[in-house]
Amino acid sequence: MCPMKLLKVTAASATVFALALTATACGSDDGGDSGNGGGKKITVGIKYDQPGIGLKEPDGSFSGFDVDVATYVAKQLGYDAKNIEFKETPSADRENALKRGDVDFIVASYSINDERKKQVDFAGPYLLAHQDLLVRADEKGISEGTDLNGKKLCSVTGSTSAQNVKKEIAPKANLQEVGTYSECVDGLASGAVDALTTDDSILAGYSAQEQYKGKFKLVGLKLSNENYGIGVKKGDTEMVDKINKALEKMVSDKSWDKAVQENFGDSYKNEPAPKIGDIVK
Repeated sequence: MCPMKLLKVTAASATVFALALTATACGSDDGGDSGNGGGKKITVGIKYDQPGIGLKEPDGSFSGFDVDVATYVAKQLGYDAKNIEFKETPSADRENALKRGDVDFIVASYSINDERKKQVDFAGPYLLAHQDLLVRADEKGISEGTDLNGKKLCSVTGSTSAQNVKKEIAPKANLQEVGTYSECVDGLASGAVDALTTDDSILAGYSAQEQYKGKFKLVGLKLSNENYGIGVKKGDTEMVDKINKALEKMVSDKSWDKAVQENFGDSYKNEPAPKIGDIVK
């Protein structure tokens, strides 16, 4: 009888152990859960190579205005900074990243436009930038009013800046589209391209980097209005509403002003904080 008793106890113990494993597995899910903290993770898409906007530092930390905005918003949704996972989302992959569910939302110099709104929903805007040109400091051939057709320009694949050049600004320009703005900066420094074109906020961040101080200058154009929004999976109106409330609070408690000053400094003449839903055409 003893062996039988041992068998029964062992079987019962195995059942309890299996149930414990199941409960542990269910409780260890660290995937994002919209607006629900509780120690769970939230994944936010940002840029890794835009100084002042979204930059992955050599020590693995992240800095930039978008990073500060994302961190503030995530906190309002119930997530501590330690529970935020930042994921690199290049311009050309932002819509797909949301569709695949790779990220919960995207804060990555993501300009709101009608074409993108067909694929994703946007909260915001939270910053109004303008497309401009970054040129070498000794450049004299490009200034306000210069015809850019025939010039060697560089921008990022999938960016609104690249689309603006091809459709409106200079359809006959020699436009080089690359994966990151860092590649454009390298091309500008080497003389391979005449100008880097994108949002003035991004250009200001690059020109302010220690290794580039005095080497580049912004032309000072306002070639377009870029309303930065926070991208959310299409149809997730609840998330959009929560993020909009967080952004409104960020402006009202002056955290927005602090983030602008800390990331852009006095050299960037930013526009006032936009009102939620106020898209400047």
